[in-house]
Amino acid sequence: MEEIGSLAPGLLIALFFIGFIGLVIIFRFIPVGLWVQAITSGVRVSFLTLFGMRFRKVNPSDIVLPLINAHKAGLEQVTLNELESHFLSGGNVSRVVNALISADKAGIPLPFKQAAAIDLAGRDVFEAVQVSVNPKVIPTPQVAAMAKNGIQLLAIARVTVRANINRLVGGAGEETILARVGEGIVSAIGSAETHKAVLENPDMISKTVLAKGLDAGTAFEILSIDIADVDVGKNIGAELQTDQAEADKRIAQAKAEERRALAVAMEQEFKAESQKQRAQVIAAEAQVPLAIADAFRSGNLGVMDFQRYRNMQADTSMRASIAGQTETGGQGSGT
Repeated sequence: MEEIGSLAPGLLIALFFIGFIGLVIIFRFIPVGLWVQAITSGVRVSFLTLFGMRFRKVNPSDIVLPLINAHKAGLEQVTLNELESHFLSGGNVSRVVNALISADKAGIPLPFKQAAAIDLAGRDVFEAVQVSVNPKVIPTPQVAAMAKNGIQLLAIARVTVRANINRLVGGAGEETILARVGEGIVSAIGSAETHKAVLENPDMISKTVLAKGLDAGTAFEILSIDIADVDVGKNIGAELQTDQAEADKRIAQAKAEERRALAVAMEQEFKAESQKQRAQVIAAEAQVPLAIADAFRSGNLGVMDFQRYRNMQADTSMRASIAGQTETGGQGSGT
């Protein structure tokens, strides 16, 4: 009995130490406070489930707290396993639950699987629900377009869009909307006869663009397109005509220079031909003395014949000289 009495304090100390270690392990691996919060909120979560989350490297508060919010909002169909699976897939559980709550309050049908798919696709599902409830206004950059009369117009539009939940996965984003609206504005202004018609009735742009169904294949539904500002830009038509006239002038100058170069070349050819003909005349004249010498040698021309030929030349030169002096004298007397 004395030995048992002496062992009792040591046994109690050992049991206390073991119990303390057990409590530390329980509080370390099982969030008791979170479990109590879930139980008091009407959400049943077992200790084993919370303990298993630790081994699966899942923070229990990231799953249990959104689950409590969902159940308090009346979303009883959301389960703990679905939230944990979405977390392990790399999704944002809190954002998905907030989106489900907002969609439920707004009367928008949004199943959990669809919300999880939208979140895993990289889109903010909560923001999408907000845009679906409260439409978003997207301002376009300044769009430059030219009417048929050549006047440039600078237009700025504001596009009011609402998110289309069913087309968020795989649908085009805001950049596509802005590109299509800009293309529609250019087409609408370009089809106007004058820029004054657009300035007098700017809503013709919004009506024309809105009728094209530009939201097809996008994650948004276009509610309205409003023209915020229209300014008159440059006279593109006049600039184009000026450039065309300058180009025509340069072409005409080039053709004129070509004709001038051709005329110069022809003049040089004519001069060369004249020199050629003159050389032929000189060559022919050079043959006369040779023919006379040959006539002397052959006996066909005598000395007296040659003398009469020289006298005829002298007489001809004298007459030419007298005729020149008379003409000069007559001109002098006339003056």
